[in-house]
Amino acid sequence: MNFSEVFKQSNQLCKVSPDGKYLATCVQYRLVVRDFNSLQIAHLYTCLDPVMHMEWSSDSLFILCAMYKRGLVQVWSLEQPDWHCKIDEGSIGLVSSRWSPDGRHVLNTTEFNLRVTVWSLCTKAVSYIKYPKACQKGVDFTADGRYMALAERRECKDYISVFVCDDWHLLRHFESETQDLAGLEWSPNCCVLAVWDNCLEYKLLLYSLDGRLLSSYSAYEWSLGIKSVAWSPSSQFLAVGSYDEKVRILNHITWKKITEFEHPATIINTKAVVFKEVEKRPVVGSEDLSIHQLTVDNSLFSTQSKYEITQLPAQVPVIKPDPDRANPKIGISALAFSADNRFLATKNDNMPQSLWVWDMQRLSLLAVLEQTAPVRCFVWDPRRPRLALCTGNTKVYLWSPAGCVSVNVPVEGSFQVLSLFWHCSGSSLVLLSKEHICLCYVEAGASCGHT
Repeated sequence: MNFSEVFKQSNQLCKVSPDGKYLATCVQYRLVVRDFNSLQIAHLYTCLDPVMHMEWSSDSLFILCAMYKRGLVQVWSLEQPDWHCKIDEGSIGLVSSRWSPDGRHVLNTTEFNLRVTVWSLCTKAVSYIKYPKACQKGVDFTADGRYMALAERRECKDYISVFVCDDWHLLRHFESETQDLAGLEWSPNCCVLAVWDNCLEYKLLLYSLDGRLLSSYSAYEWSLGIKSVAWSPSSQFLAVGSYDEKVRILNHITWKKITEFEHPATIINTKAVVFKEVEKRPVVGSEDLSIHQLTVDNSLFSTQSKYEITQLPAQVPVIKPDPDRANPKIGISALAFSADNRFLATKNDNMPQSLWVWDMQRLSLLAVLEQTAPVRCFVWDPRRPRLALCTGNTKVYLWSPAGCVSVNVPVEGSFQVLSLFWHCSGSSLVLLSKEHICLCYVEAGASCGHT
């Protein structure tokens, strides 16, 4: 593995263009666009206020920068650096901004969720959509970019509107059978819309494009319900993570449960491998303590770590949540399928130091990664069955079916990896600390050993 030099960023605003050619970062008022291969600055733009949100258009030709405090959005062009666009929502305010799939319309949600304003960059036309609901995930586009589903709240009832993205006309409008809709998400094949209720009621609804209710699923009653939902890339599976520390897998034919994955405190499954991170502090002799090394070589005092395979049965560290506090740290908060549909990674909030990997062909537990610190972020390689994760320390971790590896980020000073994401080619990782970014170049054919 090789690492790039370190660059500054603000508010974790760092995105690779969809075509993989550019890396955009925001540093307070400035938007810096670099060539991804050379990391040379290709474009430099100055915004009117510190940027709170940044997003590439789907064709990589434009970048949107939102300044929520000022109610402003600025759009920059890579092809024509002199051209720029400013959208001012004025006194009505701004809470979110995003691109439409065609990369030529900007969707702004105003304060108090009064409306969604659709601005056209080509015709300068403006459309208004009323009653958008403030919820976890209230807007979603189909993968082909043709349709948009929007959660709405009118007269104390939940509704869903489906719009055609070409001209923003309303295709379908129907009432949702939810008490308090928390989120919605299209299947990757664009055929089914999954809708789920808030955590007080376990209810998952599946609608067709024309608004027909295909199926309804509820695992239990009178307890905290759904916490996370994820489609498999093939649309064959829908994984539902709950507050009861289980993941239920629904199939795409009957929409019934085919299995459920539990997260036990004691692992006895003999087919599963438990990888435990073990830290080892280097022993420093007096001959190593030269002035040069003390001032330049930070790696002298960095803690090394490696993975060891734990004998079964193995105990997983569990944190008991406080029942008197809101949003208890319990249940499945994160789910992610690998790009080839073969694996599912899950995180149970009251076992924050453990990451679970499930085999979707055998529908069984394959591996558990037990870290020395809580897992902050994990993401699959978009091309290969390879998982990267970080825990807020100076290391990046990789898992593949061949094993695990722990790698120290060898930069001057302390680079604590708070989040990470893959380049679309799967050849490199972008690592983010509080105020900096660093690129990690991963060999395409490299397999992970138990180190």
